[in-house]
Amino acid sequence: ISRSIGDAYLKSTEFNRDPLLPKFRVPEPFDKPILSAEPETLVQKLDPEDQFLIFASDGLWEHLSSQEAVDIVNTCPRNGIARKLVKAALRVASKKREMRYSDLKKIDRGVRRHFHDDITVIVLFLDFHLISQSYWQGPLVSIRGGVGVSGHGIC
Repeated sequence: ISRSIGDAYLKSTEFNRDPLLPKFRVPEPFDKPILSAEPETLVQKLDPEDQFLIFASDGLWEHLSSQEAVDIVNTCPRNGIARKLVKAALRVASKKREMRYSDLKKIDRGVRRHFHDDITVIVLFLDFHLISQSYWQGPLVSIRGGVGVSGHGIC
């Protein structure tokens, strides 16, 4: 997910110009993409104890550890959980900049890029009881994810 979202200026020269801030531009022209949208994948066997998967761009992982993200998902209601993870990461980002979260939120989005990277989060909750119902004809579970997927409450 993180390779398919954002950082377009590293994937194609047409995005490596205005209105992109000079700070983020690649100084020399490039022929091939610097960043590929092709993900590295691995197959992770899921166990019935696994409750969810967290897919997130590097903007989240710059500010939250895997365990911190898992703890948030485990202790908060499901509704709006991706937004809660983004908010938690932004709170950490604001502390790193020695500012209040409320002040960070007031900064225009284009300018805010100087304070934190873009953050995209998807949380997929797993229900093995539904999957294992007798009407299910497919394989028990087959999910391909990015490198770094491990453990219970996978993230």
